[in-house]
Amino acid sequence: MIPGLTLNTGAQLPAVGFGFWKVEKSQASDVCQTAIRIGYRHLDCACDYGNEQEVGQGIAQAIKNGLCRREDLWVTSKLWNTYHAPEHVRLACEKSLQDLGLQSLDLYLIHFPIAQKYVPIEQRYPPGWIFDPTAENPRMEEARIPIHETWRAMEDLVDQGLVRHIGICNFGTSLLRDLLSYARIRPAVLQVETHPFLVQPKLLRFCQQEQIAYTAFSPLGPASYYSLGMAIPEDSLLDNRVIQCLALNYGKSAAQILLRWGVQRGTSVIPKTSNPDRMAENLNIFDFELSAQDMDIISSLDQARRFNDPGVFCESAFGTFCPIYE
Repeated sequence: MIPGLTLNTGAQLPAVGFGFWKVEKSQASDVCQTAIRIGYRHLDCACDYGNEQEVGQGIAQAIKNGLCRREDLWVTSKLWNTYHAPEHVRLACEKSLQDLGLQSLDLYLIHFPIAQKYVPIEQRYPPGWIFDPTAENPRMEEARIPIHETWRAMEDLVDQGLVRHIGICNFGTSLLRDLLSYARIRPAVLQVETHPFLVQPKLLRFCQQEQIAYTAFSPLGPASYYSLGMAIPEDSLLDNRVIQCLALNYGKSAAQILLRWGVQRGTSVIPKTSNPDRMAENLNIFDFELSAQDMDIISSLDQARRFNDPGVFCESAFGTFCPIYE
């Protein structure tokens, strides 16, 4: 059994999950089945990942093969930026449910505090960041939709039984405070980039104070961003001298040290790998504990270094300056 974080509803969010960002469509079904067979029960998905249908096929096959029951799984998906208008929230959720082959989601998150112009599902799915790829100057185009309107529609999904919990991604404390001021159903989870180069202690403390569970994406650092030009191998945390020394001291891998640091801080982590041996390794972090001194040493690597920053990549990749963290 994987330990869990207790949510504000009393539900348990498994502390280690499997992230499907950048898992190829052609591999997603097999990867999903392998992850479930190895022991993963927390599956982190999103419309924008473009592989929910294949993940759904993997879930269905795993259940058919007796690897798990639906009620054993925690399945998360995310509302994409183009569906923030209240009339589009349920459409987007139903599309994810259809692709995943599920009657309900355990968690549905607002993916970014960014509203983009609506792209109909039948026109292009997933819609991505660019509004009209055929335009003379294709670019991301924002829409002026208040988060409170989107949140009301998210709450309706809970009322309608389509999702069990709702939450947010990529929010800071100011947006969280604003959301908490009007939320009828409080956010259960915040998912944000977090690793020893981006420790975010104040954000974590605020979430714990407000009983919002905290999920760290990219918990192993920047490796997923090399191919996107958003990081370079020299930025590696897995090859970091401090992490390597601790791995040697504890008889664990660098990845296990990084993930143990994450869960020991009280966060859930969602690493991704298509290698079955590494999948198993990433789950095997509950038979040791980092000392308080070593936890502090790892946290001292903090550089406030964010690799997934719309304020950087939206302008360079999609022609629109779109900062959200400043």
